[in-house]
Amino acid sequence: MLSKPTFFAFIIVAFEALFILQQWRHPIFHFLLLSYFFFAIKTYFLKSKQPRPVYLVDFSCYKPPSKCKVPFSSFIHHASMIEAFDTESVEFMAKTLVSSGLSQETYLPPALHCIPPKTHHRESINEAQMVLFPVMDELLSKTKLSPHDIDILIVNCSGFCPSPSLSSIIINKYSMKSDIKSYNLSGMGCSAGTIGVDLAQNLLKTHENKTAIVLSTEILSTGWYSGHEKPKLILNCVFRMGGAGILLSNKKQAENTSKYKLIHSLRTQRAYDDTAYYAVYREEDSRGILGVTFNKDLLQAVSETLRSHITLLGSQILPFTEQFFRVISILRKKLIDKSAEIYTPSFKTVVQHFCLPSSGKPLIREVAKGLNLNGRDIEPALMTLHRFGNQSSSSWWYELGYMEGKGRVKKGDKIWVLGLGTGIKCCSLVLECLRPIVEDDKKSPWK
Repeated sequence: MLSKPTFFAFIIVAFEALFILQQWRHPIFHFLLLSYFFFAIKTYFLKSKQPRPVYLVDFSCYKPPSKCKVPFSSFIHHASMIEAFDTESVEFMAKTLVSSGLSQETYLPPALHCIPPKTHHRESINEAQMVLFPVMDELLSKTKLSPHDIDILIVNCSGFCPSPSLSSIIINKYSMKSDIKSYNLSGMGCSAGTIGVDLAQNLLKTHENKTAIVLSTEILSTGWYSGHEKPKLILNCVFRMGGAGILLSNKKQAENTSKYKLIHSLRTQRAYDDTAYYAVYREEDSRGILGVTFNKDLLQAVSETLRSHITLLGSQILPFTEQFFRVISILRKKLIDKSAEIYTPSFKTVVQHFCLPSSGKPLIREVAKGLNLNGRDIEPALMTLHRFGNQSSSSWWYELGYMEGKGRVKKGDKIWVLGLGTGIKCCSLVLECLRPIVEDDKKSPWK
């Protein structure tokens, strides 16, 4: 089969021969023919340089076994039996649990059901294998792929970074091919799941005809805090087991089998600002015990980070009318009426569904307030927090699974996945649904 440039050259020669035979010797005929030739060649090469679309073929979420459930009464009873906690610490954790938005059916790894909790390296490895292996198995089964079909592997876990890495553990377990491109992300907080997908997208834009897997989890046994400082005890109360696997591809055939297409991504951060940088900070307490501090400036830092992030995202995806109304309202406030409110553009003009950070009820409601979202819009985030707790970087995929299970996602709908993590970092993904979603997955955590 002829390549397109060769085909265009063949057409030119054929027409030139026709002109000679027909004795059309006027220069205008040759000029028009050559112009068409150069235009066709230019169009071909410009189109060939554009990267292929990146598709989200499918995803899977981990549902821990029932033996790992931790009702409030069990959590408080166990905490009261741990010598490291005094009465005030136990009472603080009890109050935090009640107001957290978590249900009685969230999960903690087996190591944290022990008294005292087991937090050494071997237990963290066991927890990683317990979560990541089933997620990987289910994802490969769903997509009918073998481990040797995977070209890119990205594993993210914020608090646990063993050597060999988590990505190496996966490659060893599944005997993946020797030239696989593997990456391990750590220390990036809850936003690492969306950042991992953004990284996979960038790699797929530069490597043609490839398939990538992103695995997201948080290992809790290494992050458990056994001290008395209240800002560090919050992590024990709200973070719970979870994990997700996402398969992406830029192969042509993926367009017909994928659930979603990744149409936009954006990353911003405020690590240059001390308030944002220290809002969530891992450090030792006065007794030398390592823990993660949630500072009182957290919500303020989140608001400032989201404001700048959403403004930039809006300028890229919102229709002209929404952007125009906002600019007019800003000018009115500055020049005419300083008491006037600035118009908040509606992202619902371009996005039908929202996957928000499920870090806690106050944060979810703060984000909803800033985006003018209603109860239905934030229901997936609140329900994910309620049923599974704060699962860090994997929680967005539980939210998307919730919407699929409720039959809300339709062909053509767009989903905004908003990642937020320590730093503070923001990463947004905008997905477009490519086909009707029929939720028949018996292993879905929402079944």
